[in-house]
Amino acid sequence: MWVGRTAMGMAAAWIEAIGLLAGVIGIFAWIPQIIQVWVHKRHDGISLTTFAVVSFALGLWLVYGILVDSFAMIAANIMTLTVIGAVILGVLRVRKNERQPEQNQL
Repeated sequence: MWVGRTAMGMAAAWIEAIGLLAGVIGIFAWIPQIIQVWVHKRHDGISLTTFAVVSFALGLWLVYGILVDSFAMIAANIMTLTVIGAVILGVLRVRKNERQPEQNQL
């Protein structure tokens, strides 16, 4: 039976590795959005309400990952929440800077 436990341990390690890889690849999907907001100062089409709902859902997935003790799920959701937070902060910063010239004209 020792061989079976080792095989199951290896399977669990591969499952976590796949989950971690998926999480890291998912982070790359956000890079164009970050570039648009932080480098080009473009925020048109970004719904902060949608980002808030997605963040809440990811927070729940993070709690789930903690409860089932999945390192991959925990790490992936922390990384994704961090990236989404960067997008949200960038959008808020750009929108604030756009409003300031309007307020100065009044």
